[in-house]
Amino acid sequence: MNPVFRVRRIALLGPAVLLAVAVAFLAQRPLHRRAGWEPWFGTINGVVFWAVAALPLSAVLVWALARRRRGAGAWRRSFAEVAMVHGTVPWVWMIMLPGPGAGVASRRVSLLPLRDLCAILAEGPPVTATVQIVGNLLVFAALGCFAPVRFRALASVPRILMLGAACSVLVETAQYVLWLDRVSSVDDVLLNATGAGLAALASRRRWCR
Repeated sequence: MNPVFRVRRIALLGPAVLLAVAVAFLAQRPLHRRAGWEPWFGTINGVVFWAVAALPLSAVLVWALARRRRGAGAWRRSFAEVAMVHGTVPWVWMIMLPGPGAGVASRRVSLLPLRDLCAILAEGPPVTATVQIVGNLLVFAALGCFAPVRFRALASVPRILMLGAACSVLVETAQYVLWLDRVSSVDDVLLNATGAGLAALASRRRWCR
């Protein structure tokens, strides 16, 4: 490997590791204030903590897959597989967390496009609206970014948009069927699919090769 590239990788890896440690530390602090395992697996802080804590395991898995395959492109394929799973599961986990009225409150469905999005922008605080919109864009961003790198059949923005929309419909349907006290909204599907498409555009140089 070129020494210049090696130095650049080390220079980028150091701050990334420090950032991951800081996020894990901040996420786990509130978890100790409540007894039991529920805070660790049933809260957003718990999901963030486990997502960061699993990074070394994901790195080992990439290495193991690449070593097993060896051939040309083994590292690229292995990294894409692990990254799209690791980058998607925590987000899906978060949006599948039950609300306070799970199993009790009436199921809610919103099928009118852009109604919920306009309501959030008009009525909600700017910070809350931004967090909700950006969060929905990121749910399937890792899938949209790495799926076309790994699977040649998905190397197309329209196909990634369809994949993101299909996955989002499954999640919204699961929220309704499992009675999680969440709104199954078509706007979430639109944002999830858009996030996947934008991520595919961001990685286009990789999968166009």
